Amino acid sequence: MTCPLCGKRKARRTCPALSKTICSRCCGIKRLTEIRCPNSCPHLAMAREHPAAEVKRRQEADVLVLLPSMEGLTERQQQLFFVFHGTIARHTRNTTAPLVDDDVAAAAAACATTLETASRGVIYEQQPAAAPAQRLAGELTVTLEKMRAQGPIIYDSEAARALRAIERGARVTRKTRPGDRAYLALMGRLLQVQQPPPPAGQGEGRIQTIIAR
Repeated sequence: MTCPLCGKRKARRTCPALSKTICSRCCGIKRLTEIRCPNSCPHLAMAREHPAAEVKRRQEADVLVLLPSMEGLTERQQQLFFVFHGTIARHTRNTTAPLVDDDVAAAAAACATTLETASRGVIYEQQPAAAPAQRLAGELTVTLEKMRAQGPIIYDSEAARALRAIERGARVTRKTRPGDRAYLALMGRLLQVQQPPPPAGQGEGRIQTIIAR
C-alpha cells in the first residue's frame, strides 16, 4: 500500500492521529508539524527517546539559531516563551489561513506593545494589520489570561519580554533562512523534544500545566 501523504513510498507505520498507515519518512518529517501526534503514539515516544543522528545535528543547529533571540530571558520568561509557542503551534495546525513567519512576528510584537504600554499605566491595544496575525494575537492574549487565572502572578513586562524574543526569532530567521515559514518549521522541530525549564516554584508549575494542554 502506498503512503496516502506522499503517494510515493510504501506505507508501513500506523498513524493514530490520522487513522491511516503512512510511510516512515512522512512520519518523521511531518511529526507534530503537519500531523497532530498524540502523546500515546509509539513512534513519537521512540523519536523523543532515540532521535536519529541527523535529527540531533539539525536540532543542535536550530538551537544555535534560536539562542540569540532568547538571550537575557529569565527562567520564567523562557517558560512563557515556550507556552506562547505552544499556542502558536496549535494555531498553526487549526487555522484555515496558514500562518507565516511575518504573522508570528507581527502578532508577538503587537501583544508585546500592548503589555509594555499597560505596564506604564497606559491602556492601548495594538493590532497587527494582517488577519492571520490578528487571530494569533488574540489567542496569545487568551493564553496569558488563562495562565493568570490559574494563580501565578505574571507581570506585563515579563510576558512582553518573552513575546519580544519570539518576534526577534521570527524576524531574524525569516531573513537568514529560505522560505516564509522557516521559523515556524524550526520551532516545530524543536518542540518535538524541547521542554520548558523545570519549575522553580508553584507559579511556574502551573505554567507547566498550561504547556501540557
